[in-house]
Amino acid sequence: MGKYSDDTTWDDIVPLPQDDGGPNPLAAIAYTDEYSEAMSYLRAIMAKNEMSERALSLTEDIIDMNAAHYTVWLYRSEILKALDSDLSQELDWLNETALAHQKNYQIWHHRQLVVDRLNSCAGEAEFISQMFDLDAKNYHVWSYRQWLVRRFNLWDEGELEATEKLIDEDVRNNSAWNHRFFLVSGGEEPKVGDKAVVDREIEFAHKAIHKAPQNQSPWNYLRGILSAANLPISSQLDFVNKFATVDSEHENAVKSSHALDLLAEIYAVEKSNREKAVKAYDLLASKYDPIRANYWAYLKGQLGQEQAVA
Repeated sequence: MGKYSDDTTWDDIVPLPQDDGGPNPLAAIAYTDEYSEAMSYLRAIMAKNEMSERALSLTEDIIDMNAAHYTVWLYRSEILKALDSDLSQELDWLNETALAHQKNYQIWHHRQLVVDRLNSCAGEAEFISQMFDLDAKNYHVWSYRQWLVRRFNLWDEGELEATEKLIDEDVRNNSAWNHRFFLVSGGEEPKVGDKAVVDREIEFAHKAIHKAPQNQSPWNYLRGILSAANLPISSQLDFVNKFATVDSEHENAVKSSHALDLLAEIYAVEKSNREKAVKAYDLLASKYDPIRANYWAYLKGQLGQEQAVA
């Protein structure tokens, strides 16, 4: 006896049990009785393509037990559309489900379909903030946020300020840095074409680096902005020298391995400074980032090849 077999509203349905490959399956999955029963009824109504309130309720029950079942999510989406259901109520339910299952891709894909059909992102920023309070680096939420920006043209709707707040709270939030770069370099008219914006973003990265020199995120962001704006990395030599130099043997000559990495790249561009680049790579390999010694040796070897070609 079970939840659905005891419910008279399901008397017209003959459940379809899962076929694991005959009476003696090699590796049968140990589902709970409740889940197995619910799935047997789901197979039966999917076979007849039933679009009904009871089918919608069944998908909710199964999702509560297995939120990663993408087939059930797809079926639920089709039912909602067929019944012309109240999608605002669906969002309310999705909020609870997302909070209960934070690292679940299917929830956010379904939410995307729902919000797209609603043609409104009202309330989404607030719920995303609620999710970030639980995990500010939730990859699925960040991906969804980028979709929202594209779908509803939110490039200038407080998104940049939101990333600044998150980075201020945790300068190592690489997801927030990535979203900021997406905002500045993306869109139909990337903002990196504006010198004032580029200068502002370089200064933003500089401040974050001063706050945590050994944090890789702002260094990567600085590189990205320079590349997107077609600016030479050598333009940052004076700034980088505040955190790394190969001209001194002082114990504080290198305050950041990421600065030393960028310094090596700057020196590698100019033939007159190749020896300094070699020294920087040697320092990275031997002292400041030995776990990637082979990588630094490879880059050092590339310098020799370039000289041979020249």
